[in-house]
Amino acid sequence: MTPQDRAQDVLAPPAKAAIFLTVTIRPGKEREARDALADVAGITRAIGFRIPEAALSCVVGIGAEAWDRLYAAPRPDGLHPFRPLAGEKHVAVSTPGDLLFHLRAGRPDLCFELGRQLMVRLEGLVDAVDEVHGFRYWDERDLLGFVDGTESPTLAAESGLAALVGFDGADPDETYVGASYVIVQKYLHDLDAWERLSVEEQELVVGRRKLSDIELPDSVKPDDSHVALNTITDPDGTERAIVRDNMPFGAVGTGEFGTYFIGYAADPGVTEEMLRNMFLGRTPGRHDRILDFSTAVTGCLFFVPPAAFLEDPDPFLARTPGLSG
Repeated sequence: MTPQDRAQDVLAPPAKAAIFLTVTIRPGKEREARDALADVAGITRAIGFRIPEAALSCVVGIGAEAWDRLYAAPRPDGLHPFRPLAGEKHVAVSTPGDLLFHLRAGRPDLCFELGRQLMVRLEGLVDAVDEVHGFRYWDERDLLGFVDGTESPTLAAESGLAALVGFDGADPDETYVGASYVIVQKYLHDLDAWERLSVEEQELVVGRRKLSDIELPDSVKPDDSHVALNTITDPDGTERAIVRDNMPFGAVGTGEFGTYFIGYAADPGVTEEMLRNMFLGRTPGRHDRILDFSTAVTGCLFFVPPAAFLEDPDPFLARTPGLSG
């Protein structure tokens, strides 16, 4: 069985609609919550089966503190609470989150129904702490008007290598082959301030042409542009990637507009390095200019176990040294 076969729907193609639902588990409800997670795949199939062309999917992520409460196995190596970052001007906050449900489909009604049924199943067990309904906007653009996710890998081999644990064969005991780590942040945009910039000024902030999406030449692109600070390379020059599935969201009546950042990675350290560059700067004080117009109001890190783990963790516990099912 390949890593893709073992994985949850981490590598699902970008959808037209999504719901990002973050919840905390009530004290004393751990066993019931763990049992409910075993039902997520079945609930998803029951709803998606009626309209298969909409490709409904759900990815479940588990936070560090929740892992300690739910499972006997030690935490996966890269799982820890989201580490806040305090730069000279901007802060990446850490906010509560035990479970993440990333719902995707070609139609928003399927995401809505799946989210509703999941909360019915989890009634009395969890409390919702964040819920964002995302949508595709024009030709894959965010509400700042730029195409988002251009550098996210699209080929199956590249995206698998970037997002799935063990895809490169580096997990010798194969305990969590097909797993992933996901970091999420909800960003709110100051569109009034952003739109006071000229298009040329906006392009220097982002590091790309607004209309064509072509990256600016190095001779023009500022070193504190969003593109420059999110380019991560190994010592040998190999560029490190993550799989993004960011979505715009907004409420026109209240004037709340933003981007929900979600990045899957086999190694969460890659995403964390990008965030350090953004908030702290490669050079102290040279933060990502986009943060002058976009404020992070949430921040969580989750482990996305292989699909089979949620339905029956016992076989995975049996592979863990010192533990048995």
